[in-house]
Amino acid sequence: MKALKFILIGILFGIILYKSEAASWYRIYEMFQFRSFHMYGIIGTALTTAIIIVQIIKRKQIKDSHGAHINFADKDKSITRYLLGGTIFGLGWALTGACPGPMFALIGAGYWTIGIVLLFALLGTWIYGILRNKLPH
Repeated sequence: MKALKFILIGILFGIILYKSEAASWYRIYEMFQFRSFHMYGIIGTALTTAIIIVQIIKRKQIKDSHGAHINFADKDKSITRYLLGGTIFGLGWALTGACPGPMFALIGAGYWTIGIVLLFALLGTWIYGILRNKLPH
């Protein structure tokens, strides 16, 4: 029963992505050409919301669904991993017109060709898992 609430939240998230046009190839194309504020507004709103929610979790010491405290561990500072990872992610996003969240929303909307993108995203994740220990972190 607990999984059902997460599935429903995922469906709601997909509907919001689709209706806000965050899953629109044209909107992503506009963003990468710096012709529209639409996607930057969505990303900025998501970032602001995340910052506020993380601060609430930290200050109110909110627990997770199992009752354990939520801890946020600091990440190691490394320019190389962010430049390399961000470049690969950005190139994939620009070439396919979809980042991981909207891929599932697009499949749900009936754009079956995005299944090829999803397949290669999963393949890339699998390859990363194999090479993880050899990459800069």
